[in-house]
Amino acid sequence: MSATPAREDDAAASTASPPGNALLGISLMMLGIFMFSVNDVLGKWLVATFSVAQVLLIRSFAALLVLAPFVWREGLGNILTLPKPGLQLARVVFATFEVVFFYWAVIGLPLADVVTYYLAGPIYVTALSAIFLREKVGWRRWTAVLVGFAGVLVALRPSAATLDVYALVALLGSIFFALLMITTRHLRGTSDTSLVFWQTLGALVFGIALAPFGWVPPAAGDFALLSLLGVVALAAHICVTRALKHASASVLAPYQYMLIVWAVILGYLVFGDIPDAAMLAGAAIIIAAGLFIFLREQKLLRRR
Repeated sequence: MSATPAREDDAAASTASPPGNALLGISLMMLGIFMFSVNDVLGKWLVATFSVAQVLLIRSFAALLVLAPFVWREGLGNILTLPKPGLQLARVVFATFEVVFFYWAVIGLPLADVVTYYLAGPIYVTALSAIFLREKVGWRRWTAVLVGFAGVLVALRPSAATLDVYALVALLGSIFFALLMITTRHLRGTSDTSLVFWQTLGALVFGIALAPFGWVPPAAGDFALLSLLGVVALAAHICVTRALKHASASVLAPYQYMLIVWAVILGYLVFGDIPDAAMLAGAAIIIAAGLFIFLREQKLLRRR
């Protein structure tokens, strides 16, 4: 799943960028979102044959090979010496289970359904920040949180006939995604290379531990796709990170919702999935609530 820019809290996020830089930032963001979507499609295709742990093992190993020059340039000592080690470890755990639950969920659900649940992540962040971090959340944002939860329920269609384990897994994964976002906010001083390295290493360890159970020997083409999965995800992270250096979060945030557009298009073209009315309605409600929360936070940030 993708990283979201909607939580950049520094003052630079609210300042205007030069038009040329903003255009470059938007272009990089759109490219990153598309690559995340391709990564999701590849993942769904591969977990139909291989276990989630095996996918993560090969995917993470390939990503670490590509990441190695960046680690070398930053210095292994800087990568290994991290501030707030307890919080760093918690972030790695959240990141690992977020991606595990995502790939688990797409085994039994259309891609667009799973992406819809994950788009509720920023809404959960607002609620969890108020409950656990004692951050002040006004009535407007609490109303948007409740509306967003209603959108999740609309998409979830909770009834004995429609609710299954994959929907619950996707919902749980979206909560881990929100926890990942919260911990990442508190580790802004850590370099992007360090964050991505440890996040990828956590997934690799998970794969090493569980992949031997039910291992399926991959053919050459499958091994190439499994490796490509890690490279595409890493490139997508780099695109989004670079986009935030050229344009403010307030400019880029709406573009993250292109994830659902690509999920619908690619899900139909590759898997023949046709989204139903409930999922589309739920996605629209979640997106509206998420955008309202983000715009409200930007307004409060400018006031401060």
